[in-house]
Amino acid sequence: MSIKIFAAALIASALASPALALSCMPHGVVDSYKQAEAATASYVVVHGRLVFDEAPLPKVDMNNQAATPPSTRIPALISGKSLSKQGFERRFQAPITLDIQCAGPWCAGAKSGIDYLAFLEVQADGSYALSLNPCGGNGFGEPSQDQLDRVTTCYAGGACEADQMQIDKAAPEKLPE
Repeated sequence: MSIKIFAAALIASALASPALALSCMPHGVVDSYKQAEAATASYVVVHGRLVFDEAPLPKVDMNNQAATPPSTRIPALISGKSLSKQGFERRFQAPITLDIQCAGPWCAGAKSGIDYLAFLEVQADGSYALSLNPCGGNGFGEPSQDQLDRVTTCYAGGACEADQMQIDKAAPEKLPE
């Protein structure tokens, strides 16, 4: 078989495969704050280091996607400060449950040993859970000072505008003809 025929067959087979994509709405810290504020459940907002064993994080078998669990619960510890009207100033350390959610072949990611801005849901038994999904969820790894300031402003009753995607209003590039 010639290389040209092999390449053409390979391209044709790739084009015949279904193209799958996950579509997510833009989601930022103010969106999470507003969702937590409107929820019937109680939340604690914490900025701290999240530590957990990464081994149980779900790994998708692309040949058997149905075997991927929709939710994987992992014990974790978060140490840092919880939010008050003056900012992140109250010491906070607690074991939590990290709920890593998947949607088909897409799973949330999480990294142990880094700082998170976490919106922790208070469970009925008084424990805490952090839910992360493929589109983001309630945790933001390595948050910027701006993200922390925006959440503090919301909590203190200041301007709390939904996150906006930054759109470059410059003239579009001319496509080659």
